[in-house]
Parts: sequence; structure tokens; C-alpha cells
Amino acid sequence: MKLSTLTGSAVVASALVLGGAAQAADMVIGVPNWPSVRVTAHVLKVVLEDNLGLEVELQNGTNPVVFEAMDSGAMQVHPEVWLPNQANLNKTFVEEKKTVKMNPNGIPAFQGMCVTKHTAEATGIENLSDLTNPDMAAQFDTDGDGKGEVWIGASGWASTNVEKIRAKSYGYAETMNLKEMDETLALAEVDNAVAQSKNIVFFCYTPHHMFALHELVALKEPDYDAAKWNVIQPTDDPEWLEKSDAGVAWDLAYLHIHYAAALEDSQPEAAKLLSQVKLDTDTVSAMTFALVVEKQDPAEFAKKWVAENSATVDSWLK
Repeated sequence: MKLSTLTGSAVVASALVLGGAAQAADMVIGVPNWPSVRVTAHVLKVVLEDNLGLEVELQNGTNPVVFEAMDSGAMQVHPEVWLPNQANLNKTFVEEKKTVKMNPNGIPAFQGMCVTKHTAEATGIENLSDLTNPDMAAQFDTDGDGKGEVWIGASGWASTNVEKIRAKSYGYAETMNLKEMDETLALAEVDNAVAQSKNIVFFCYTPHHMFALHELVALKEPDYDAAKWNVIQPTDDPEWLEKSDAGVAWDLAYLHIHYAAALEDSQPEAAKLLSQVKLDTDTVSAMTFALVVEKQDPAEFAKKWVAENSATVDSWLK
């Protein structure tokens, strides 16, 4: 869901390295660093290999690297592009350069800030703006410095940059320390907070298995207002934080498969399939639960899922 800050030659170099490592495959699917994109990538790999006889490789890469690689031909698929989070990449490669295509069947997704049910009851917090109150913020202080802590996402996610903007706009950047850390570690902190009945506030989104694990409460915010949502990413302006403002809720996001436009000539059946894949929030949440909570092997899970959902897969192949 998320956008790396790699730019310029670093992106190109990374894309070339990834491309060089994957020359033997018929297709390469890029895999950024969150659970739902990983499971979708494995499912697509099984479907493409079993139905079209292609050899498909999975390669890790940040969002800019995957888009650059789809543009150059080093990769062919991004399984889960979050919009509007990656709107700048979508604009460059889909709308302007037209080297990347977007599957129109987006999965709706929520983004915001959550607390556990215990936290809501113990602190009385209801609104995200409540964190601007120093007394409220102090209830989330775990290191004794007088300021609370809030996980805003992993380093390199587009949403993490937006959460920095939102914290500045609401004002709780002054009362809370904004934590950037790997999602696995952050969710372990949520698990521990639940187990020990401690207060915690953190970035949350759907589709995600965390909602099946714990009783979570989304903090209330003013409704999304496009006129009040001025978000600039660091890849677009070095003064992005100072120039941005977003003191309202996120708009509803949508997750889309993107694929290299060149596939329409080189692998037309694959391009058609990728343009017709359709999943929903509950399905993807269940998939991530299987991988993250049940610790199922992603490759084995994907084979099983494809076999058990043949009617769905067949609809993508028509």
C-alpha cells in the first residue's frame, strides 16, 4: 500500500538489478513489503503457470522499483497498487507514459488510526484529534518522555508519509512521537498491548487480518474533503511536508492489479487474465490471515486456494 522514497538513479539501478536476476522467467511479478500483496502475488503466479503454461518468478521490490521495471520490461506485474496512495506513480506510468495498464476491478480499502477496545474504554479516546491533548497523549507514553507513541506505518510506505502530514495537520505531531517500523514488529506490539491490557494507538487498514484477531476501534475524524486534502510525496517536492495539509479522514482507497502494457503484444492471454482478476476485501483479509496468523506457506496456500476457488479463477480466464 505503499510507496518508497527511492528516486532517480537508485530506482533505475535497483530495477536493473532485479531485471537482470529474472531474465529466465516468462514473467516477473514484483512483490512489495506487506502481507496482502505477497499472497496475491503467489495466487497470480499459480494461476498464470497452471492455466497459461508460463514460468513466473516473484521478485521483491519497492513500489517505484516495480513501476520502473514494468516500464523497462524487467517486470510485468504489480499485484496490489493502492490508490490514491500511489497516485503519482499511476499518473506517470499509466496516464502519461502509458507503459502500464490498470485492472479496473479495485478492492475497496479503509485507512485510518485505530485503538484496541480496551484502550478506548480505559482512556475515553474517540476522535483522532483527541491526541492533541497532552493529557490524552500521555496515556500512550511508554518511555517516560511525556509524549505518547503512535505507529504511523513502515518506512517506505506512501501512507506513512501521509500520516506524517496528517499528524502535523491535526497537531498531534507536537504531543506524540511518530514511530516508523516494520509492520511485523508493530503488530507484535499490538498483540502485546492486548495481552497486557496496555493502551496503544496505531495505523490500521483493510484488507487486514488484524481485525479478525482483535477488537479494534477506528478513531473518528471529519469526513474526507478533497479541498482539505493537499498531499505531496517526497518524490515530488523536497519541501513536501511543509507544503502539505490533510486534516481530514482518508478517502476510500482502492487496490488494483497493474501490469506492463507490453504484455498485450507479448503475452495477450496473460494480459487479458490480469485485466479481469477480481477479488474482494473479505477474501484478501482471509488470505493474509492464513499466511500471517496461521503461518501457512504462501506457495502451498496459493495452490490450495486456486484449487478450491476454480469458479472464481475460471471467471478471470473468460
